[in-house]
Amino acid sequence: MGEGINERVKTLFRRIGKARHCVALTGAGVSTLSGIRDFRGKDGLYNDTDAEKIFDINYFYQDPSFYYRPAASFIYNIDEKEPSVVHTCLAELEKRGWLKALITQNIDLLHQKGGSRRVIEVHGSPRLHYCLNCSGVRMSFEEAAAIVRSGNIPRCPKCGRALKPAITFFGESLPLDALREATGESQAADLILVLGTSLTVNPAAGLPLHTLRNGGEMVIVNKLPTPLDSRADMRFEDLGEVFEGLRALLAG
Repeated sequence: MGEGINERVKTLFRRIGKARHCVALTGAGVSTLSGIRDFRGKDGLYNDTDAEKIFDINYFYQDPSFYYRPAASFIYNIDEKEPSVVHTCLAELEKRGWLKALITQNIDLLHQKGGSRRVIEVHGSPRLHYCLNCSGVRMSFEEAAAIVRSGNIPRCPKCGRALKPAITFFGESLPLDALREATGESQAADLILVLGTSLTVNPAAGLPLHTLRNGGEMVIVNKLPTPLDSRADMRFEDLGEVFEGLRALLAG
């Protein structure tokens, strides 16, 4: 089974294959391998001055350029970004029937680009943009992205107000349907893979607890410590190393 691959990665591979209901919870760390900065890491976005204004709903109301200007380089340039080994391996695990659901805090659409079909976006999604003032006004991600990349802001054709992406900003409630679905999957899981997230933002950070309370097991792969490290059955730091190993095992 793959000479040169870490024995612990081989053990993880076997555990995923034997699980009855395996789900994954992903955070910004899985996209750093695609060249997208994470939020709270050493070089994270939130180390920049005023970065938290990007997803603050009050600042969006005040001036939507607080969001659109910086987001042009890490949300609306998806054509320039390729899914990482993490994204493609998770899609392959789903294809084989080993991964039942993928719960993500990410808003970069790279899981979908990587081939995953069952993606639960608990922090919303930029796939849809809408007017906060006029009901029924909708714009697709592709159309909005073209406008943002041209240096402009997507606007409502009726009132001229800036359209807002269906991303959950600070100060807004998470999408209830997605959160309900994610909770159900976490409760059903006998194995949850926590990947590239520091587990600091609730309620998403509490999803693995549903698995643990129901007797399931948890594997964490994250560079930084998390509050649930002591309850993990397996703990890794290097996402790239782990998933390169899993990719080789899937191919073999």
